[in-house]
Amino acid sequence: MTTTARAAYLNPVHEQDFPDPYVLKFRGEYWAYCTGFRADGRAFGVMHSRDLVRWRELAGALAPLPGDHPCYWAPEVVYRNGRFLLYYSVGNEKLMHLRVAVATHPAGPFEDSGHQLTHEEFAIDAHVFAAADGTRWLFYATDFLTHTHIGTGTVCDRMLDDFTLAGRPRPVTRARYDWQVYDPHRVEKGGVRWHTVEGPFVLAHKGKLYQMFSGGNWQNLTYGVSYAVSDTVKREDEWAQTADGERVLPILRTIPGAVVGPGHNSVVRGPDNRQLFCVYHRWREGVGRVLAIDRLDWVGERMTVLGPSTTPQPTPLAPAFADYFAEERAEGLGAGWTVRGGQWSVRDGEARQEATDGGAAAACDVSAQSFVVELSLRALSEATDIGAFGVRLERAGQMVCQFAFTARKAVLSCPGFEAGKAVASFTLPPDFEPHVFHLLRVEVDGTYLGIELDEGDARWQGYVPAAPDRVALFTAHTGAAFAGFALTVGWEDLFTQADWRARGWQVVAGGDSWQVIGQELRCTATDDAPRIVCKGESLDAYELVVNARLDGQATPEGTYGLYPAFGAHERGPLLTVARGGAGRWSLVAQTDETARQEFPLPPSFDPYMPQQFRVRKETRQLHIQCEATPLGSIPAPHEATRVALYAQGAGAAFDMVRVTEIKKQ
Repeated sequence: MTTTARAAYLNPVHEQDFPDPYVLKFRGEYWAYCTGFRADGRAFGVMHSRDLVRWRELAGALAPLPGDHPCYWAPEVVYRNGRFLLYYSVGNEKLMHLRVAVATHPAGPFEDSGHQLTHEEFAIDAHVFAAADGTRWLFYATDFLTHTHIGTGTVCDRMLDDFTLAGRPRPVTRARYDWQVYDPHRVEKGGVRWHTVEGPFVLAHKGKLYQMFSGGNWQNLTYGVSYAVSDTVKREDEWAQTADGERVLPILRTIPGAVVGPGHNSVVRGPDNRQLFCVYHRWREGVGRVLAIDRLDWVGERMTVLGPSTTPQPTPLAPAFADYFAEERAEGLGAGWTVRGGQWSVRDGEARQEATDGGAAAACDVSAQSFVVELSLRALSEATDIGAFGVRLERAGQMVCQFAFTARKAVLSCPGFEAGKAVASFTLPPDFEPHVFHLLRVEVDGTYLGIELDEGDARWQGYVPAAPDRVALFTAHTGAAFAGFALTVGWEDLFTQADWRARGWQVVAGGDSWQVIGQELRCTATDDAPRIVCKGESLDAYELVVNARLDGQATPEGTYGLYPAFGAHERGPLLTVARGGAGRWSLVAQTDETARQEFPLPPSFDPYMPQQFRVRKETRQLHIQCEATPLGSIPAPHEATRVALYAQGAGAAFDMVRVTEIKKQ
C-alpha cells in the first residue's frame, strides 16, 4: 500500500532579503542568484537547493568592479559548453549597462569578462533566450523617452556570441496601460508621468512565445507580473500584451493585507522535471524582498501562476528515482544500479566509467511505461572512430534504442528500424565540447520517444518498436561521466499531433466522436450518450492536471469532466461541470448512483473558456482544486488507477493532460 503524506511548503521559502531572484538548474540541483551586495562584500547573493524549498546561502558571486558602482542588479546565470555566464547590470541607478562574468562552477567565483554588452544610458535585467532555430537572443529593459507612455520597456537583440550583441535592439513590450505607472510625477526624470515594464523572462509553449515582465511600482496595488505573446522571436512589432489592468489583471499581483509587491520572476522546472515553477520576490516589512515559488502552467493559450500563495502548498514533486552521486565510491555505483562491465566509480558528484576497451553499462529498472529522464553527461577520453557513450533504452534485456555521442556527431539508433541503422543523426555545433557536461532529456510514453540535448542542439520525436523497461548509461571503447540523474514516472499530452491513439489513449465509449483538432482532443458528439476515453497504466498515488472547456452547443443537461481515478474494475468517481443554483457553475462529484457532492466553482468560471482542474490521489483521498482554488476532497478507490476524460450531451475540448506519480514515502 502507498503511504504518502501531504508534505507542504509555505511562502516565503527563504526568510532573508533575496531580491530579483534567478534560479539555474544544473545537474539536477538548483542555484539561486539575487541583486545587491552580500555580507562578505561581494556582489550577487548565491544559494543552493535540491528541492526549491530548502536553501543554503553561499559566498557572494562576484568581486566588485574597480571604480564607484553602487548598483549591481538582476543577475542571470546561463550554462553553456562548460562555462557559467553571469549576465548582470551595473552602474549608479541613473547610468546602467549590461556586462558578463564567467565561472567554471555555478557557485562561482565569477570574474568579469571585460565585455560590455549595451551602450544605452540605462540597460538592466538581462535574460538569454535560445530560440528553436538555434539563434540566441538577449532580452533586457531600457528607457523610451519619446514613446507615448514614457518610461522603461523591454527589447531584444540577437546574440552573435556569448559576449556580443548585434546592436539592433527592437521593442518587445513597452508601457500601454495605467497599471504600469511607476510614478505619476517622477522628479528624477523631469517630472514626467513615468511607466515601468521590466524583468523579462521568455518561455515557449505550443508554438508561441511568452515574455513575462513586471510592471508598475511595487508600492501600488496595481503592481504585478504579466506577459506578452508572439509567434516568433523575430517579430518586427511589439508583442501582444494580455493584461490591461482592468478587464484582465496581471497573473501575479499584490493581495492587500497578505502579499506586497510580487515581481521580478524567473521560471525553472521542478525536481520532477515536469512542473514549472515561477520564482519571484515579494516584500516583507523589516526584511526586504524575500524568495517565493509557485506553480506555473498554461490553460489553453493563457499563462497562469497558482499564486502568490499565502497558504501551505504541496511540496514540489520528487522523481521516482534520483541519484546525485554524492556518496563517493572507489568501485561500483550505489543502490538502484546494475553494472555490466567497465570500471565504475563515484566521485565529485559524477558516476565515472573510465575503461576505454569494450563496452560498459549501468542500468536502472523502470516500473512504468511512461516516464521522463534528465541527466548530464560528458566524455572522459579523447574521441576515437569507434568510441561512443550515451543513454540506452532496453526491454527484457534487449536494446530498444540508444542515443550516443560519437567523435563528430550524436546518433539515435534502433535495432527495430532497418537492421539498426541510425534513426537520426545530428551534427553538433562547431564549438561543442564533449568533455564538459551536457543536458539530455529523454521522454517515454509507451512507444513514443522524445529526445532533446541542451538548448535544442539535437531534438527528435517519434515511435520505437517497444516500450522500454530499463534505462542504461553506456560507454563503448571510451570513458564517460554521468551526473544529476532523475527519473519521474508519468506523462504529459499536449495534443500537438494527431496521433493521440498511438500515445496510448483508448476509447471506452464514443467511437469516432473523439479526434485531435487545433491542438486539442475534442469530443464532437452532442447527443445524450456518454463519451469516454482513458489512458495510462495504474498508479497508486499521482497528481493529475487537466485543461478542459465546453466546445460549441450543449443540451440543457450537457456536461464535460473527468474520471480522476478510473479503475480496472470500477470507474471511480466522476467529476463534471454543471450549472448550479443562481446560475453559478459547480464541479459535481458523483461517487456512485446515489452519492453526489457539489463544489462551487469561482464566480468568474466560464466553461466555454479553457479551465484547469488539478487532482491529487493519495492516502485514499482525491484532493481537488480548480487552478489555485481548493475545492475539497472525496474518497479515492483503494486500487491503483488511471485517468479518463468524459463528455455527454455536449462538445468538449481538452488541450492538456498531465499525470505525475507521487513518490512513495
